[in-house]
Amino acid sequence: MDQIKAQRVCIKFCNKHGKSATETLKMIQQGFGDQSLSRTQVFQWHTQFKTGHTSVDNNEHTGRPTICTTSETVARIHELIRQDRRRTIHNIAEEVEVDYGTCQWVLTKELSMHCVAAKFVPRILTADQKEQHVNVCTELHQLTSDDETFLSRVITGDESWVYSYNPETKRQSSQWKSSTSPRAKKARQVKSNLKSMIITFFDIKGIVHKEFVPTGQTVNSGFYCEVLRRLHVNCEDHSQLW
Repeated sequence: MDQIKAQRVCIKFCNKHGKSATETLKMIQQGFGDQSLSRTQVFQWHTQFKTGHTSVDNNEHTGRPTICTTSETVARIHELIRQDRRRTIHNIAEEVEVDYGTCQWVLTKELSMHCVAAKFVPRILTADQKEQHVNVCTELHQLTSDDETFLSRVITGDESWVYSYNPETKRQSSQWKSSTSPRAKKARQVKSNLKSMIITFFDIKGIVHKEFVPTGQTVNSGFYCEVLRRLHVNCEDHSQLW
């Protein structure tokens, strides 16, 4: 006999001997300690026995069971998820006509699924772009395998925004003050609204070419072609042409 059923038997025994619900609760707590039923549970069972209830088992409940994991239910939930992976558990449970706990159990235990948020990426590539990336990476890997010096002759580039600052030294910010005048304050370095884009190219040894984009210049394919020509000339001048 488990602890819960044993306590119900004791409650029934106390009720038969005319003990009140409060007296019964004290006896249950004294006899079972931390494993005793709650005050509400003791009072409920005491009332049931007082009104003629005789069984110490739980009453049978009508309606659907708490866990209803038939193969049809699992298949139905799986199909709904495949149709729309953003469905909520509440929505699926209502459509399949099962309770929330059952639906959650099927998703996590039967189907081994879990809900995760979408991650941010720089951009969404098309199928052709993905295929092109794979081809380029495969070609680079092959070149690296065939020539151990290949990476040392690769030049790559990137662009970045450069903000202007107007730093002021401690001596420059010094000023005379009297004993009653407040001390002057200045903020730490704060980037201004003035900014310029710099394009930098570098190889395994370091920077080989850099230049600022003129104000008002649109960075497009035509502009980049001109930049690459200047890079080419610069690499020839330094005997770094690959």
